[in-house]
Amino acid sequence: MRERLSLSRDKRKSSMTQNDSPAQSDLSRASSWSPSPRELERRIQRQNHARYRVRIASFTSLIFIGVIAGGIYFSPGRKVVAETFFDWNYGREVSHLVFRGLITNLTLTVVAAVCIGALSLLLALARTSRSAALTPVRFLATAYVDIFRGVPLLLTILLIGFGLPALRISWLTSNVTVLGTIAVVLTYSAYVAEVLRSGILSVHPSQRAAARSLGLTANQTMRFVVLPQAFKRVIPPILNDFVALLKDTGLVSVLGVTDAIRAAQIEGSRTFNYTPYVMAAIMFLAITIPLTRYTDYMLKKSIDRQNAQGTA
Repeated sequence: MRERLSLSRDKRKSSMTQNDSPAQSDLSRASSWSPSPRELERRIQRQNHARYRVRIASFTSLIFIGVIAGGIYFSPGRKVVAETFFDWNYGREVSHLVFRGLITNLTLTVVAAVCIGALSLLLALARTSRSAALTPVRFLATAYVDIFRGVPLLLTILLIGFGLPALRISWLTSNVTVLGTIAVVLTYSAYVAEVLRSGILSVHPSQRAAARSLGLTANQTMRFVVLPQAFKRVIPPILNDFVALLKDTGLVSVLGVTDAIRAAQIEGSRTFNYTPYVMAAIMFLAITIPLTRYTDYMLKKSIDRQNAQGTA
């Protein structure tokens, strides 16, 4: 009897060693899989359709560009416009002056971005606070956002730039660059605060509940759980605001700040040739277009992440 049992065990062991496990068999089947003829036909159809769309897009784009180029070429004032706005020799002569003004724009943008980030975060936290003791602060933050989102940026720059020095307070600065930066910070903080607030409110309440159940305080929950998720979700719109901030810094030129636009205006008024404006536009485009493409990339990445998680 014992000999029979030992023989049956040996047979089962040998059969288990000879046969593959289920996981190994699944892997072998997956490795040997090949698309069916119907799937190959569908792939070919998709490729042909993609090539057809590219040909149609190229054809219509060429027609559109040709119509615009023809309209410009056969316009009566083509030569005057070319001499007044596209005198590249004169543009190269004044490019260093315009670039020096662009450095002012970039410096103002970086300084303003840091101040906007801090102030807008405080505003967003105040508006999303649930504490009854902070109700007056919440009302003040709401009023601030409503006022500075409703007043045009140019008007805010004029009011701050000419209004603060008129107070004649000794400790208030009269530097037009500083005053222009303050006006830009006040306006953009209202916009960015709303973006941050939307990111904070987009975090599901279950995240707060789970954090509080683990023993985290309200401040720890906001700092370690809510804000990291909110920042990740609002990166694309904040990058859009940063691109707009770089362009809107040119509005401080109304106070006399010699930025790229002001430098182009000075040179254009001296020679009545407006090529410096075109040079300033090209310099701005060289910075804003890569930032815009990077913003689109971040937005697509965020959408793909949400779709992968099943939340979009």
